Amino acid sequence: MSGGVTLKILVCIDDTDNMESPGTGHLASSLAEAVERFGWGQSLPVTRHQLFVHPDIPYTSHNSAMCFGAEIDEKRLDSLIAHASDYLTLESAPGSDPGLCVACFDRITEPEKLIRFGQRAKSEILAKEEAYELAHFQGIHLSEHGGTGQGVIGALAGAGLRLSGNDGRLKGKLKIRCENNTATVGEILAQTVVDTVMSLGGAVLREDEPIYVADWVKAVLKDGKYILPVYFSDGKYSQGINWSTCTKQQLRDY
Repeated sequence: MSGGVTLKILVCIDDTDNMESPGTGHLASSLAEAVERFGWGQSLPVTRHQLFVHPDIPYTSHNSAMCFGAEIDEKRLDSLIAHASDYLTLESAPGSDPGLCVACFDRITEPEKLIRFGQRAKSEILAKEEAYELAHFQGIHLSEHGGTGQGVIGALAGAGLRLSGNDGRLKGKLKIRCENNTATVGEILAQTVVDTVMSLGGAVLREDEPIYVADWVKAVLKDGKYILPVYFSDGKYSQGINWSTCTKQQLRDY
């Protein structure tokens, strides 16, 4: 960055794919990489946020929005929005209804309203008009880039859920080098973006605690931190190893 004013932002997109195209997460990752490639700032990991699955809501497979945080030079904000807008228009799949949300932390006047909108989108059918009204009064960029533009609802909701710090899974599996599928908490922390390894009951595990590392390893957002949830497996997979990374079913609530 050039040394100017730094903005903390959230970039969220939704409804960019169809059943044959790369997923919305792929496009979100490309946008996050562009922030650093163009020298606009630094990006944080992409998170997936599950929204309401209902017959009256069009979606490809799971109705989830993808969001990433970034710190950028204030002078580059318009460039980022222009690039993301053009990218979604060009790269979103035929038949999709892509939406883009770019929210600056220090310009959101009532963050609790944005968070509440995101929480409602997990269990309610919401309207574009409400999304645009909320974005306008909160100083948030919200735009549609094809189709019906219904993706603006999920894009705004995903930003609210990411802002809450208590929703979403990090995109992709964690890559952990280990022997016999076992690594200590300390080794996991050293190799990944994970801040804490925590039981499903909320207990923080010591750094010397061994963990059985399964094939599907996902981190989640909790209290604004990257958490690796584990469950008490009581030596089920390896003798003397009492904790295991969670299954897909166990992580469905994140």
